[in-house]
Amino acid sequence: MVAALEADVEFEALFADTSLADRSDIRAIVSRANARGVRAFGLEPAVFAKVSDALTPQPISATVRFVTPALSELPTGGLTMVLHDLRDPGNVGTIIRSADAAGVDAVVLTGQSVDPFNPKTLRATAGSIFHLPVVVGDLEPTLAHYAAAGSHTWATVVRGGTELLDCELSGPSVVVIGNEAEGLDDESVGRCQSTMSIAMAGANESLNAGVAASLVAFMAYWQRGGRVAGLIPRSLGGS
Repeated sequence: MVAALEADVEFEALFADTSLADRSDIRAIVSRANARGVRAFGLEPAVFAKVSDALTPQPISATVRFVTPALSELPTGGLTMVLHDLRDPGNVGTIIRSADAAGVDAVVLTGQSVDPFNPKTLRATAGSIFHLPVVVGDLEPTLAHYAAAGSHTWATVVRGGTELLDCELSGPSVVVIGNEAEGLDDESVGRCQSTMSIAMAGANESLNAGVAASLVAFMAYWQRGGRVAGLIPRSLGGS
């Protein structure tokens, strides 16, 4: 809630559980919302529980209006993460949260990916949904748009691609993350200019999509001069 208020998004209404309305943190949020002209309503605990989709809801909730930019309005100078056919809200939320932390320009969801604005995904972003553009589109025009703008497009594959440590991500780049169970299909891989893989020492066949995307995002961050870039040898992609 605090992240939404700080991001100055448009609120439709705010709701608080009346049984906990005297808590100092709840009062502070309601006061801040009132100062912005947001309508705030107290709901009895049983009513509040019914309007929430969570089994153990937070004592305050709100409805907000998301205005998503068009693909043509997204920045193209840094790293964009494209999530293709990702179905798990937790994974998508984790990737958005990591993308925010690593300074990714935007996240684009394509194919049959989960709705990035559903309640489970929103909770998993921990507020990062308000910090960077998150849009829904189609894979082919998304890749074509970025390639025309000068971005290098990468498909993530379990094996056979350029090892992540050797990938050049300091320039305009797009990285496509595939479905949690099946990865990217051959046609989607073929739409990208290059492929990348993450080397693994253990016996497991693949990484969780959220973990893989987070590693890629922070590798790009380090290559672009992130705070710990000096800890990564130049031969491993450091600046």
